[in-house]
Amino acid sequence: MASSVDNYYLFQVVIADKPTGSSDSKLKDLIWPSPSDEIPFWKRDFPSWDVSSEHPVDGEKDSDPMHIVHVTAEMAPIAKVGGLGDVVTGLARACLSRGHKVDIMLPLYECIQKQQINELALLTTYNSYHDGNWVPTNAYTGLVSGIPVIFIEPANQFFKGQYVYGGSYNELEAYLFFSRACLEWMQVTGTQPDIIHIHEWQMSGLPLLYWDMYHYLSLQKPRIVLTIHNMEHYGECTQEQLSKCGLDGSIYATVEKAVDDRTIGHNPERLCLLKGGIVYSNAVVTVSPTYLQETLCSGWLTGTLIRNRDKYFGILNGIDTTMWNPATDVFLPAKFSAQITEGKEICKLFVQRGLGLVSEDISASRITRRVPLVVCITRLVAQKGLHLITHAIKHVEELGGQLVVLGKASDGRVEREFEALADMHSQGSSIRILLMYSEELSHMLYAAADMVLVPSIYEPCGLAQMIGMRYGAVPIVRKTGGLADTVFDMDDQSHAEMANGFVFEGIDEGSLNWALDRAFSHYREKPNEWNDIVRKIMEIDSSWNNTAGKYIDVYSSIRVRSD
Repeated sequence: MASSVDNYYLFQVVIADKPTGSSDSKLKDLIWPSPSDEIPFWKRDFPSWDVSSEHPVDGEKDSDPMHIVHVTAEMAPIAKVGGLGDVVTGLARACLSRGHKVDIMLPLYECIQKQQINELALLTTYNSYHDGNWVPTNAYTGLVSGIPVIFIEPANQFFKGQYVYGGSYNELEAYLFFSRACLEWMQVTGTQPDIIHIHEWQMSGLPLLYWDMYHYLSLQKPRIVLTIHNMEHYGECTQEQLSKCGLDGSIYATVEKAVDDRTIGHNPERLCLLKGGIVYSNAVVTVSPTYLQETLCSGWLTGTLIRNRDKYFGILNGIDTTMWNPATDVFLPAKFSAQITEGKEICKLFVQRGLGLVSEDISASRITRRVPLVVCITRLVAQKGLHLITHAIKHVEELGGQLVVLGKASDGRVEREFEALADMHSQGSSIRILLMYSEELSHMLYAAADMVLVPSIYEPCGLAQMIGMRYGAVPIVRKTGGLADTVFDMDDQSHAEMANGFVFEGIDEGSLNWALDRAFSHYREKPNEWNDIVRKIMEIDSSWNNTAGKYIDVYSSIRVRSD
């Protein structure tokens, strides 16, 4: 590792253009990482980060506050697998800041790190039904990122295991149990929220339970919103499985209710929880206007969505700009903003050094500062354009750039393919492939990146392009779903004022090459324009506060108002 004198000199190289009089006292103390470090740089100890302390409490409040309960399988950061967890936390925080009462109901997964929960305490002990038995169940309360959370813990095997998903229990039956357990808790405690906001197929049995059971008991006030984050996950189930939660599964086996249209005429016919959720919810939202149009045009659920078009809305996701803020991010070696961007170059060199993408020799570091660094942070699944990611690895190297891929594969074949690529590029290469997920490293990569690559085959909304722009990484995306709603091509003169990235339409390697080639040319040949676009995209408001108002409008349109 370089000496402290060398470290200071490196910083002077990076911030040579920094205004006279700016402070560099903190820069002297930075410990530069190396690939040979015993502890990787993203696993170092970081300052604690209480985002709730940054929660805006003095903002403008809505005039007619509601009680909103989210029922979900994921929540960032304690039970996050994909973007669903980010959305639930971000939307809940935005509604809290607007003066609404918000709770999140979440399974108490065995894998949750309880030290991330503040004020965890037992709230209620009660019984909830499953498969002929009443299961003893605990409800705990706690605060996560300043948001009140109610954790449901059954006394059976559900939600036990090392991970959020993939335990040794039947997940579909576990989430049906959880859906009923949430309603049972509301009934036992006399809790009557205005809105029960459910997410994805996992919670799509809840509207059936609500309208065909609990609404006939004591729950009268709540109305239900379903958000579909990804239409490719349906929650296929048998009539017998649905019956285990106490409903008669056979009555839902009709085209108008919850039969899986793909199995009509088969023996046996299947049910689809997501379809039932669409039919039984008071409002259905998907996560971008373009994805809404795409789902009305293709896919086997099109007929159901068209029949329910009057209650179907497309609302673009936001990002949690408290969690994702380069000016305050505790994971970054240097902070930066649209007004003062020097820290971004420090972040880039820090990551390059830590991953072995740049020599620890000072003169070499100076040379590689203008090498474009592309990052791709994604789940390694077919939806995300795997063949385009593997091609980008090759083409970025040909262009003389650097690429870092961060992500996990759930399919063994895909994992082996990327493991082979990772081994091939493990050293002496401009490519790094890290087959894992790290919240800390993802923050650092967005901050270090010149460009963020999102080559999805389909993308309901996408958060990577919005987070990337927040951190000054110019997006390179395929024109689909929410990517089409948030990224506009630099070379499209008809929308010059909106231009903020590089867009391609095809799913072939040539289309991707075209976008990468243009991005690299722009970066190298027009550095001043590039710096201008970096500042521009960092100032785009992709906050939840900007979009939560549209959800509030949907809530308000269906709520029951007391006289």
